[in-house]
Amino acid sequence: MRILSVNLATLRPVGYTNSPTGVTGIDKRPADGPVAVAAPGPPGTGGSGLAGDAIGDLRFHGGDDQAVYAYAREDLDAWEDELGRELPNGAFGENLTTLGVDVSGARVGERWRVGPRVLLEVSCPRIPCRTFAGWLEETGVPPAERGAGWIKRFTRAAVPGTYLRVVEPGEIRAGDPVEIVHRPDHEVSSAFLFRALTTERNLLPRVLAAGDALTARDREEALKYTAGRSS
Repeated sequence: MRILSVNLATLRPVGYTNSPTGVTGIDKRPADGPVAVAAPGPPGTGGSGLAGDAIGDLRFHGGDDQAVYAYAREDLDAWEDELGRELPNGAFGENLTTLGVDVSGARVGERWRVGPRVLLEVSCPRIPCRTFAGWLEETGVPPAERGAGWIKRFTRAAVPGTYLRVVEPGEIRAGDPVEIVHRPDHEVSSAFLFRALTTERNLLPRVLAAGDALTARDREEALKYTAGRSS
């Protein structure tokens, strides 16, 4: 299990983002050397956990719970087959493109040692948004799968990758090994949580098994749904 590439973005203006500034950092490209990684701060003010990476809309992206976004090369390859086009590392806006890691199957609260120093913790799945749909349209998604169609297709697949928190900072680079050093004893993977938040909301009570490793937002959503069912 290893990191194939560490991907960074600079902001660029686009017509398909909801960001008030009209810019996005979804276009991420592999970095040439080591990249410093640290907890960026609370949602709304903290940006990316990777030095040199840019986020266009801090209202919905970045912060400690979304410090790093990872997606598996194997899943990009599967999407290449479906879409009939090349998807280079970073094409889904991921910071880390991995090899040999079951990223969407990683459990909330699971911890990864990346390289000699960095420790990351699985926090929540990526929920597709308008910017993601617009970016994939720009980079060659077939017309039938553009816009809301792409969001629905990505949601149906339920292979969302995962966001990670930075527990211990350091530097990471392409080629660094990934070791799972802690795997919680519950069923709540990133993909499971994604399904609970989107297409299978009846799963939300079971999400609470992830405990304090859930983001405050996801825990509140699960508690609200559970309370509504019992009232």
